[in-house]
Amino acid sequence: MVLKGEGLAAAFTMDMLIPNTEIEFCACVHKVKKMGAFAFLILRTGRYLIQSVYEQGVCSGSLEGIYQGCYVKVKGMVKAEKRAMLGAEIRLADISLLSAPKEEYPLKVADKKLGCSLEINLQHRTVALRNPMERAVFQVAESVVTAFAQFMRSQNFTRIHTPKIVTAGAEGGANIFKLKYFGKDAYLAQSPQVYKQTCVAFFDRVFEIGAVYRAEKHNTPRHINEYIGLDYEMGYIDSMYDVMNLEVALMDYMLKYIADNYAYELDLLGATLPILGAVPSITFDKAIDIVTKGKGSKKTDLDPIDEESLSKYALKEYNSDFIFVTHYPGAKRPFYAMDDPKDAKIALSFDLICRGLEITTGGQRIHDYDSLVSKMLARGMHPDAFAPYLDIFKYGMPPHGGLGIGLERTVMKFLNLKNVRQASLFPRDLTHLEP
Repeated sequence: MVLKGEGLAAAFTMDMLIPNTEIEFCACVHKVKKMGAFAFLILRTGRYLIQSVYEQGVCSGSLEGIYQGCYVKVKGMVKAEKRAMLGAEIRLADISLLSAPKEEYPLKVADKKLGCSLEINLQHRTVALRNPMERAVFQVAESVVTAFAQFMRSQNFTRIHTPKIVTAGAEGGANIFKLKYFGKDAYLAQSPQVYKQTCVAFFDRVFEIGAVYRAEKHNTPRHINEYIGLDYEMGYIDSMYDVMNLEVALMDYMLKYIADNYAYELDLLGATLPILGAVPSITFDKAIDIVTKGKGSKKTDLDPIDEESLSKYALKEYNSDFIFVTHYPGAKRPFYAMDDPKDAKIALSFDLICRGLEITTGGQRIHDYDSLVSKMLARGMHPDAFAPYLDIFKYGMPPHGGLGIGLERTVMKFLNLKNVRQASLFPRDLTHLEP
């Protein structure tokens, strides 16, 4: 047999819904409502719900053995119908069964909302995701990733793919997953940090979309142990504000892309995207002053209540759902963060908070070999363990900086979800390793 790429099965798209034209596609039966000789079938495709009408004597196929969860192939005429989803319906001329489920769904998939607890949702995740609202979250997630990649390419960034099995943690901490690698100790990567910095030496600007692993024993609505990181690193910067300005432009592009291309999902979810506005940038000290109302604090980091307070401040004062917090205490930032030349206890590092949750961490990196080794030694780290990483600085690096964005947290806040697990297809946390 010689394959020529002909006869490809067509996936349903909105531009196929042209009134008074014949259409043929495959779908899943989402809901059946029988009314004597008539029946309404709601068909679920990869993105949409489509209303179809079955009439005995008109449709050559039979509804015998066709019920919720069956996969079918249909053919029919498109008719304009304002009352139907998508403003049109299919008058079926033929329907044939492709496959049928062995058991009924354990969840009410055809309801607008599943109406079950998150735990039940996760236990039956492969069924829950058949619900259009549940699924729509991940269409939006896909749009975030697509917009990120498109924007990065428009700014002359090169996409890279870095190892997820590594010899040491990028953050230099203990919260990493350990595994055996052909008799040697290895770890799951906390971040692509080491490699994306390395790649700046020969690509100038790089970005990556990939899995990140954190062995933190958190059990909160904002933490999971495996997530998708959207990372970029850029050379020849003047300051960390170059990195921040690029992220503002990225967020502007991303929000417009979602609004323009995923209005169907936003409407289905009843979601309103965050307001970008004039994104404010304040120092960590200023942030503490705001959240404590001038009373001060010895805090070295922000807690969830602080982040919520700062978001309210940003919305009220700047009409923005975003706020940058910069110049964190260096002790709480990674070893590779550059110190403020005015105060070595402060790092040239920042977080971007959106609607009460930190979704980004970034900053300017140390690019001088001696300075990096000195900081590692001051933190009790062993430079020999990072020899391949240090080599890139030994042979020269430009001033550079970058950031990492958590995809699930970003989607969570873009859609105002209550738990980050709702934005993860198959969450991995303290209690979930399946499905």
